[in-house]
Amino acid sequence: MVYQNTIEFAREMDAKDPLKAFRDKFYFPTFHSKEVVYLTGNSLGLQPKSTSDYIKNELDAWAKFGVEGHFLADKPWFAYHEFLTEKAAKVVGANPGEVVITHSLTTNLHLLMVSFYRPTGKRTKIICEAKAFPSDQYALESQVKFHGLDLKENLIEIWPREGEVLINEEDIIAKINEVGDELALVMIGGVNYFTGQLFDMENITKAGHSVGATVGFDLAHAAGNINLKLHDWGVDFAAWCGYKYLNSSPGGVSGIFVHERHAYKPELPRFAGWWGYDKETRFQMEPGFNPMRGAEGWQLSNAPVLGMAAHLASLDIFDEAGMERIGAKRDVLTAYMEFVIDAISKRNAERCQLEIITPRDKTKRGAQLSIVAHGQGKDLFDALTKQGVIADWREPNVIRIAPAPLYNSFEDCFRFGQYLEAAIQ
Repeated sequence: MVYQNTIEFAREMDAKDPLKAFRDKFYFPTFHSKEVVYLTGNSLGLQPKSTSDYIKNELDAWAKFGVEGHFLADKPWFAYHEFLTEKAAKVVGANPGEVVITHSLTTNLHLLMVSFYRPTGKRTKIICEAKAFPSDQYALESQVKFHGLDLKENLIEIWPREGEVLINEEDIIAKINEVGDELALVMIGGVNYFTGQLFDMENITKAGHSVGATVGFDLAHAAGNINLKLHDWGVDFAAWCGYKYLNSSPGGVSGIFVHERHAYKPELPRFAGWWGYDKETRFQMEPGFNPMRGAEGWQLSNAPVLGMAAHLASLDIFDEAGMERIGAKRDVLTAYMEFVIDAISKRNAERCQLEIITPRDKTKRGAQLSIVAHGQGKDLFDALTKQGVIADWREPNVIRIAPAPLYNSFEDCFRFGQYLEAAIQ
């Protein structure tokens, strides 16, 4: 496709966008004096207009039924998480029995690593990417220490090569093979939060399994953004949040994936709670934990219904749009944003060098683009903010933007370019 950095071209693209109607299903922030260009779906997605109705339905049920809402509500709270399962499974490419929505992201990562990081003998090491999101880093460090192991010896970080920004996937595979039978776990963010680099989860999983290791992923920046196939790729476990691309409220509920080959292993160590107990006999309240089959067996407490209602509102939109159509628009929209940034950078090369550090290959990224503003500080970002651009700043000089295909338009990309050029000048 031949792109043009003009408002006419952008509006023409929007007019023939098969997902254009979905933009009107979301609220855009109104706090700014100007009409905003919202580009931070990689941090917090916009609120679906239907969310308040979904939550109010449960508030009304609470008012009407009290505790009996667990059984008498339109969507009985007793099994509320089950209303989300199939739709969430479609988003991540899983079978319904491999997915459950519960808890929060880092909580779920810890619960999964209790089961799937089992250092034994010389098989004690974890491989992760360098500059992982800090919460992942802390979780991995604490898991190693929890087992009484030396952090420097057992947590192996894969860094970019000297002079490069992105991690070379060959280095990940090589390190997996090098560590070999000392490797217990590979745990990587599917999309790196800083650079937007998408890792080849299928090949990383195959490499980890080839040396006998378990492989899991944090999909915080991938779920709802990338076309995932967790079941087909053979991933052992994964977790993701619901509040970024999945637009499901600040700090909202999280998803768990556990591959079906681990569906029923009562002997697998885990931190148990009663909502993970076999639901047919749960209320007999007998001692001795008997887990449910599949991902549901990692639940601890009964469903946080109001948070799940917000998540269901968004999942219904994803189900209507379909990940295939979302992914197709993502690639075209992100490529157009890349084109606009390149055009602005070229015109203003003497004032500011803009470098997109996210991979140019659409198969190696999602919607996020990370821009290094060489020679510029936060003043450039602040100037963008004053014009109504809601983006994200990372020290020392990186601006992260993410044109989310469900609610961002080609005109948003064009307007961002205009505001970026004005901020530079």
